[in-house]
Amino acid sequence: MIRDAIGDALVQAMKARDSARVATLRLVQAAIKNRDIEARTGSAPADDDSLVIEVLQKLSKQRRESIAMFEAGGRWELAAAERAELSVIESFLPAQMGEAEAAEAIRAIVARLGAASMKDMGRVMAEVKAGLAGRFDLARASELVKAELS
Repeated sequence: MIRDAIGDALVQAMKARDSARVATLRLVQAAIKNRDIEARTGSAPADDDSLVIEVLQKLSKQRRESIAMFEAGGRWELAAAERAELSVIESFLPAQMGEAEAAEAIRAIVARLGAASMKDMGRVMAEVKAGLAGRFDLARASELVKAELS
């Protein structure tokens, strides 16, 4: 499980006295704990790894946005720190699909559902989310679905 791997990595980083990695892993564990608390009141994901992947994707998206903003503002040292955090976070994410592979999977879903117009976007995106969640950026998948249906 990814949660256990993060805990083990935290222990190793503490033994190695890697303070930057320790801080990032503690941040990740805190975000996961917050998501666990939220899940108590709402509907929990089917398995624990999907919950952890969801949190990791959110954190990595935040880091990418921060990097872009810091670079636009000329704050290179802060962008470098965010990049370091991003690399730690992404090391726990499953391998991501390539653009071509995702486009092919979306074409197959569209063909299987018999979707022909933008009216079918909701049905297609529901299937795409179920099939590609955690392996491809769903915002980019939405763009590919729109292109496929128009």
